[in-house]
Amino acid sequence: MEIWINPACSKCRSALTLLDAEGADYTVRRYLEDVPKPEEIRAVLERLGLEPWDITRTQEAVAKELGVKDWPRDEANRERWIEALSEHPKLIQRPIITAEDGTAVVGRTEEAVRDALSR
Repeated sequence: MEIWINPACSKCRSALTLLDAEGADYTVRRYLEDVPKPEEIRAVLERLGLEPWDITRTQEAVAKELGVKDWPRDEANRERWIEALSEHPKLIQRPIITAEDGTAVVGRTEEAVRDALSR
């Protein structure tokens, strides 16, 4: 199990606390420092069953600068979104937990973290 975190994020810290309390075996990826490549983002999206716009933090300053809210959310523009997430990792929703069964969750709630633990 791997968890992508921003240490400054309270949701990330809560997820780590829960994983530790449950004795989970996991590795931490500080994705702002160890930035995911586009192919890694594609793989995580597949595991999540989501599209890049589903995990984009559209309220971030850089999102507003790029105007992502106005970008088309379709297959033709999918790579544009993925490239933006890789070039500006602050846009990636967090924490993302990759589960042992090959799936992943966005662990913003205790329920989502527990869901990842149960997989």
